[in-house]
This record gives sequence, C-alpha cells and structure tokens, in this order.
Amino acid sequence: MTPLTAPPAADAIDSLRAIGREFHGRGWSLGTSSNYSVILGREPLELLVTASGKDKSALGRDDFVRVDAQGRVIDGSDRRSSAETLLHCTIAELIPSVGAVLHTHSPWGTILSGADLPPGAAAGSLRIAGYEMLKGLEGVTTHDTHEDVPIFANTQDMRELSARIRERFAGLDFAAPGRPPLHGFLIARHGLYTWGRDLAEARRHIEIYEFLFECVALARTLPAAATALRQPHQQ
Repeated sequence: MTPLTAPPAADAIDSLRAIGREFHGRGWSLGTSSNYSVILGREPLELLVTASGKDKSALGRDDFVRVDAQGRVIDGSDRRSSAETLLHCTIAELIPSVGAVLHTHSPWGTILSGADLPPGAAAGSLRIAGYEMLKGLEGVTTHDTHEDVPIFANTQDMRELSARIRERFAGLDFAAPGRPPLHGFLIARHGLYTWGRDLAEARRHIEIYEFLFECVALARTLPAAATALRQPHQQ
C-alpha cells in the first residue's frame, strides 16, 4: 500500500472540516468527541490534528494544530492539540503508508468495544465475518473472510496506551503487498481508530466499520428480542 502525496495544509483543513460536519450529522462525532489528522510530512514526521475541545460540527479554520512525532505543537500557536494526539503520531509512525487517521465515538462502536469486557480488564478483539461490506476495507476482495478488530482497554494515559499499541502491532508487516494485517482498532467503551493512504480512504474505512458494527450489534440483539416477543405474556 503506497502512500499518496500529502495535501497542502489549507486543503487538508477544508477536508477535515467537511469530515467533522458529516460525522457529527451521522452521530459518530457528537459534542467535542473524536479527533482527526492528516500527515503533512514524513521527514520529519508532521501531522495536522484537530485542536482540543472543538465541536466537530462547526470546526473553524483555526481549530487545527501542526504537531511533530511526539505530539508537540510546532506551529507557534497557543492552541492545544487533541488529548489523543500521541495515538495519531504512533499510528503514523508504525504504518508508513498512512496519510490520515480518523477517530469516532459512535454508539455501536462504543457498545461493542466493551460488551464482553469488565471495566479495567485486558482487552481482546471483535471478529466481523461473512459480510459483503468487508470488501470496502483496503485489500479485502471477498465476503468470505473475517476482520479481527483489536480492542484496547481504555486509559487517560496516552503514553501507556501508545506503548500497548506498539507492543500489539510489533511484527505486523503493513508494507507487504495485498491486504493489510488490520485496518483499525477499538478502545473499550470509547470508540474507533482507523486510517488510510489518504483522507478519502480513511473516511471510507470509518463508514464501512460503522456499518459493520451496527450489523454485528443488531445480529446479537435481534434474536434475543424475537425470543422475548414469542414468550407468553405473564398476567
């Protein structure tokens, strides 16, 4: 998966503002939740990231910051980057083909990421199998497959979470031709991180994952609901 040429900062800002409006409208980035980034340069690593505490439905042109590989603001402004900026930097560093990283807080992703996980417990993964829409993920060419989405226990310590992500991704070859080893991950009771060679691919991955999360959640709940409806009413 070859990275595409990085867009100019002004173009990236316009595109991210549009993403924010869309994702807010679809219920994936409500309130001040979520954060988005575009990689502007690789040598050295530089990202454009949403500033902290911004309503994603109304992002202004000044609601973004430029940061280095450690997540430090380097554009001379006094704005703070998102609290989770370091995770964007970690993903960009570990996966050289990445051109954009998107993070959402949808209801389905939030529920599924913690459905079988006691608070504070070590996390596992969510398996999604057999759905035609899996083919919307980069490199997937058949419905007859599965995607294991890693789940990480939540924490407010981004350095500790970044270290766990690095440990879990160690040994994965994201540069190999064909299907990438994974396309995203979940943070328990928090939300989804996914990425792409450019913002369009990252946006598509968000849309595909969010559709699949809803399918998985409904498939789990509808049989139970149908069974309950078939039970005789108690007088």
